[in-house]
Amino acid sequence: MAAPPSVTTANLTGRFLLNKTLSDDSDEILRLQGVSWFKRRAIAKLGLILDVKHYTDEDGIEHIDIDQTLSGGITGTSELRSLDFQERSVEDPVFGAVIGRSGKIKVNDLEGIFLKDGWTDDTIEHEAIRSIVWSDTPKSNKTWRAEQVWGFEIKDGARRYARHIKFTSPDKSDGPIHIRVYYDYLGN
Repeated sequence: MAAPPSVTTANLTGRFLLNKTLSDDSDEILRLQGVSWFKRRAIAKLGLILDVKHYTDEDGIEHIDIDQTLSGGITGTSELRSLDFQERSVEDPVFGAVIGRSGKIKVNDLEGIFLKDGWTDDTIEHEAIRSIVWSDTPKSNKTWRAEQVWGFEIKDGARRYARHIKFTSPDKSDGPIHIRVYYDYLGN
């Protein structure tokens, strides 16, 4: 289902279902992040729902809290993002020890056509959400970096929540992996 015009990067609150048909395959990224074959197969087979709560705290800092659920009610990871570009360390149950920072960014300030291209006018107006997460290598024994830009695109004639992901790892010597991930809107 298309996302309504009221759901934007200024208020991303809602429920979204990963559209596997429209999204690029993320298996190679997950493998390079150290996700086991068994977990990758489960992720590939099961549906993924994001329950998103977007709010501003009493200090004026925007937050996006995302609870992930796989088909059958299997609890996934939680993404707790403060949009202030401050680095935070997290022990993620799927990805292990990671460090990340998130914030809003003007689309024109993004680097590279892949991250800039395709956003709706409202994403340009309200700014995209940029999240950069990397492995905490001393703790995880993995080295990788994922830059994600979140916003809305028109895909297959419908306005959809989208993520552009640029992934780099020294284990992938022929350059970064670029994927786009699309979600169908399920309501609030």
